[in-house]
Amino acid sequence: MTVHLVKLAVGIEDAEHLARVQKARLAAAVREKRKAVLRHVTRHRPKRADEIVSGGSLYWVIGGAIVARQRILGFEEAKKTDGTPAHAILLDPILIRTEAWPFRPFQGWRYLPAGKPPPDMGPVSMAKEALPAELRRELKKLGLI
Repeated sequence: MTVHLVKLAVGIEDAEHLARVQKARLAAAVREKRKAVLRHVTRHRPKRADEIVSGGSLYWVIGGAIVARQRILGFEEAKKTDGTPAHAILLDPILIRTEAWPFRPFQGWRYLPAGKPPPDMGPVSMAKEALPAELRRELKKLGLI
């Protein structure tokens, strides 16, 4: 059974902002002649890593809802900026928008509850959408989209 992770995107305004930040990180890696791999550093390696790598994704919570996901390619040992040991989640650079699902704030990462994950809505573009993210969430709550 495929297992997915959920993570808060702290300081991120919307899915497009996340895409821009990640694109800048990849560009910085290329400039610094490092391996151009999208990594998210976290304190602990998931105990179910083998189940996650076999098709799992990292679902991003932005503004109180899951709004995007990225396929998890693997895990590797890493260090935080202060030198303490950590683990890196290796991510596919393609960011996929999902149907917005409300999700309460939490620290660290969580396993996505069992069952069907939020449906995909297509790749996130770098351009702003016609409707701001907050308005989309409100319209969704009202059942209008």
